[in-house]
Amino acid sequence: MEKINIQFTLFSAFYSPLIATFAAGFLQEEGLDPDWSISPPGVSAIAALEDGSAHVVQSALSQGFGPLGNGQAPSVVHFAQINEMDGFFITGRDADPDFSWKKLEGTEVVTFSGGQPLAMFKYACHKAGADYEAIKLIHPGGAADIDKAFRDGVGQYVQQQGPFPQQLEADGIGHVVTQSGPLIGPCGFSSIASTRDWLGSEMAEAFLRAYAKTRMYMNEAPAAEIAKSQQHYFPDIDEAVLTKCIAAYKDLGTWTPHVEITKQAFEVILDVFEHFGTLKERYRWDQICVSPPTY
Repeated sequence: MEKINIQFTLFSAFYSPLIATFAAGFLQEEGLDPDWSISPPGVSAIAALEDGSAHVVQSALSQGFGPLGNGQAPSVVHFAQINEMDGFFITGRDADPDFSWKKLEGTEVVTFSGGQPLAMFKYACHKAGADYEAIKLIHPGGAADIDKAFRDGVGQYVQQQGPFPQQLEADGIGHVVTQSGPLIGPCGFSSIASTRDWLGSEMAEAFLRAYAKTRMYMNEAPAAEIAKSQQHYFPDIDEAVLTKCIAAYKDLGTWTPHVEITKQAFEVILDVFEHFGTLKERYRWDQICVSPPTY
């Protein structure tokens, strides 16, 4: 078995297609021995590609905007999609079947301080006709800090990826009132990146064979089966909660079967960051992405 090192920027059930490559045994079937890690706080997983400690990483297309904005070619390429929909939920203190995004105006919302999570939140508000500037944003830190703050009584609403919102519901602390995904539609939300050199290797071909099988599995397998295979990676989350989360993402159409990053999905991410105000120009797909090699 050949060792393959995988690093996540964030580790959540939202990234289940990459987790399932090893949790469901697809990498192992291709002769690869997976070793996974999470990038340290404040450090991009891209650094692990650059120093050679990872072969592939969970990232986002927007990662390429930084170097391009500084006049530099990105050091890595994005060759496969993970999620083709925004995966954030909005959870409130109370159940609200008549929720509208305008109800966020004048309230305190616990969320991330910047980057793609905040850009997507602002764009969702725009699509829903809600006044983003009228919302009082609270930024405690990372995903765990955000969850703790809301559990401690901070804010009236919170923006989170699954399975945090589903666990809040199970614990009687909050109620999911909406998702961002349906507002924004298909987009190049998160991706798998590597170096160009690695993409020409036999390991890359084996990885892509495993990943293609995984994407079919994510669409065909019951949510409960997927959750069971991944539950030990989420020791603080109840298996029933994880199943509910994965079912919600499957219903949303987050994990489309195809591997490649489409140009249409890429253009939507440009729209999001253009609205956010941090995009210096609309970059070409081939400045950040490549088609996956034949596998």
